[in-house]
Amino acid sequence: MSISVQHLTKIYGEQRAVDDISFEVPAGQIVGFLGPNGAGKSTTMKILTCFIPPSAGEAKVCGFDGMKDPIEVKKRVGYLPEHNPLYPDMYVQEYLEFAARMQGMKKFGERVEEMIAVTGLSPERKKKIGQLSKGYRQRVGLAQAMLHDPEVLILDEPTSGLDPNQLADIRHLIKTLGQKKTVILSTHIMQEVQALCDRVIIINKGRIVADDSVEGLQARSSGATIVQVSFKESPDKDLFRKIPGVAEVKRIDDQQFLIQYIGQEDIRETLFKFAVDNKLTLLNLQLEKQSLEDVFRQLTGR
Repeated sequence: MSISVQHLTKIYGEQRAVDDISFEVPAGQIVGFLGPNGAGKSTTMKILTCFIPPSAGEAKVCGFDGMKDPIEVKKRVGYLPEHNPLYPDMYVQEYLEFAARMQGMKKFGERVEEMIAVTGLSPERKKKIGQLSKGYRQRVGLAQAMLHDPEVLILDEPTSGLDPNQLADIRHLIKTLGQKKTVILSTHIMQEVQALCDRVIIINKGRIVADDSVEGLQARSSGATIVQVSFKESPDKDLFRKIPGVAEVKRIDDQQFLIQYIGQEDIRETLFKFAVDNKLTLLNLQLEKQSLEDVFRQLTGR
């Protein structure tokens, strides 16, 4: 198991920033780590990367405990923090060579060249970091995180500030890396989670409130099913309220409706019977998937 977190807790004064969380991540999996601001995401990432110690519990990376073997953990982790600390007076290539030396890499010339190419930094390599746009500074941080070819990548808002073309490039890179490496990705961009992640962990007020695939999360709901239906006729909207379990009906146009249904039975069977009983011709019936944003709001109370 690449990452193993057991009963992890971090306390600041009277506040439990991380409150007894446990999860495991195998190699070759990209995990989206989501939560509102202040939920404990960055704190968990800092513990995993040995930047801060936990108050209780343990966090292991590739079998090494961050408290007992922090150097071994750091050898195996590439970390891109949300606020990427860079040296603005250094040139891009100079900074990456400096970072390689600091990581104890001896023959790093080819690896630096590879990371410059992979992250699309070639046109900017001779510029000072302070002259770069935010998007290119993110690329420098990502290149630095990958320099030592770590087994685990922990990325806190890795696509922040990127333009659409840069977004596509970096997402493709992360997806490719995730085929061989373990990636934990924190982001507020739900489309990014859907595009990249095999699994999603949602944390709220320091506790894990969901751990599932994107599809599994979307199948969750507050107990309601949304169905879009259309008929050849133009039935009265209030007619649907006679169906047990129908909570809300919204008319889209004369023939189309959105129906919110609360109940355990398959609403499709009920609607077919309803159409027959009321001499209506059912043209279309489609279950609406919840968006990841909807699920996130439900689970975090936002």
